[in-house]
Amino acid sequence: MAKTKELKLKELRALPVEEAKEKLAALQQQLAKERATLASGVRPENPGKIRSIRKAIARLHTIITERIRTGKKS
Repeated sequence: MAKTKELKLKELRALPVEEAKEKLAALQQQLAKERATLASGVRPENPGKIRSIRKAIARLHTIITERIRTGKKS
């Protein structure tokens, strides 16, 4: 399995809103896949991966909400 790169706050803030929404959807899909793997009884390769994905999703939600409230698109 390929190693996932941790998402940095600066990188996330540099994304336009549309790309941030796409990234958010991809992360949510990845989280669902990881949770399904865990629910099937398979021991996770990286136990902290679910937590890091959840944090990245929360960061993206915050950034998107901030931009919508301030009216910025990029």
